[in-house]
Amino acid sequence: MDSSDLSFFTTKELIDEMMRRSTFLGIVVHSEEELRQEWTGERMFKVSFNQNLDAADAGRLLERVGEYMDLNPS
Repeated sequence: MDSSDLSFFTTKELIDEMMRRSTFLGIVVHSEEELRQEWTGERMFKVSFNQNLDAADAGRLLERVGEYMDLNPS
């Protein structure tokens, strides 16, 4: 698939596809609203995960990502 083909799908469709895949083990953090202009101010986010993780596992994964980001600032 050419990466430009992805532009024909909405963010929700792409996330739904990831959540359907039994091979996907992870989480998707995404803005509640599509980003149409430069990001300013506060944003609300959603976390999506499929049946391969329960809520506790997803929470632990997010915690580890946060720890990594604290140790490796960009």
